Amino acid sequence: WLGTAALRGVRVTPDAHRLVPKAVPPQRAAVWIGTALVVGTVVGLVTGWPVAGLGAALGMLVGPAALGGTARRSQEAATADAIATWADMIRDTMAGASGLEESLIQTAAVAPVAIKPQLETFALRLRHQPLDVALDGLATDLNQSSADLIVAALAAAARLEARDLGGLLARLAEAIRGDVRMRTRIEIGRARIRTSARIAVATTGATVVFLYVFARHLLEPYDTAAGQGWLVVVMAVFFGAGVMLHHYSQLEAPERFTLRHISPQEQVR
Repeated sequence: WLGTAALRGVRVTPDAHRLVPKAVPPQRAAVWIGTALVVGTVVGLVTGWPVAGLGAALGMLVGPAALGGTARRSQEAATADAIATWADMIRDTMAGASGLEESLIQTAAVAPVAIKPQLETFALRLRHQPLDVALDGLATDLNQSSADLIVAALAAAARLEARDLGGLLARLAEAIRGDVRMRTRIEIGRARIRTSARIAVATTGATVVFLYVFARHLLEPYDTAAGQGWLVVVMAVFFGAGVMLHHYSQLEAPERFTLRHISPQEQVR
């Protein structure tokens, strides 16, 4: 693995490669890895095939990421749409002659469910911190490139007293919704591919179990060292296909940027 990373020019750091997706909480990740180890051990002991045990453990770890992830992608789309809705709420509240900070506090109380916890925390910070510091914290909590656009617009308005903030927020909200619609159309098209992959994997697994229970003699060649070698080839084909499916199903999001405090000298320039 280290050699492959070196050939690819990938910098290996403790957080660069994880056995489970980074978004998974540590407690759930521990249970996930433990379950995979137990399943792999049981499969290896029952079949007597070490390769099958290793394949079962790896399948438990990487299978959900390669064949699933629908809930995570739906949550990301819901969060982005909620951010756009919040931008519209800020614009409408400011149109009612409310100041920026007052509008932010008011909209946090009635924010969309997907981002309400983060905005409530932001409103509490805003009562004790300067606006730019609280906005930095909000960008970190939301952790979305679309949120960075809104936060950057709000920070610029607070520092530079932008007059057309309402129009800017409206345009940003429409752009975010357009991005969500585009991603939704792509996901609908890719859902058929994932369904076909799940059917292929489930059918293959069910066939192997059926043969092991009712026609064990057909699987006896895998009891040999050569048979285990061929099983490695079979597993490599499946896992290679899963890695490719996961790789090509990813949508590249724009890199998040960190808000930078602007000094008074830079404001003048």
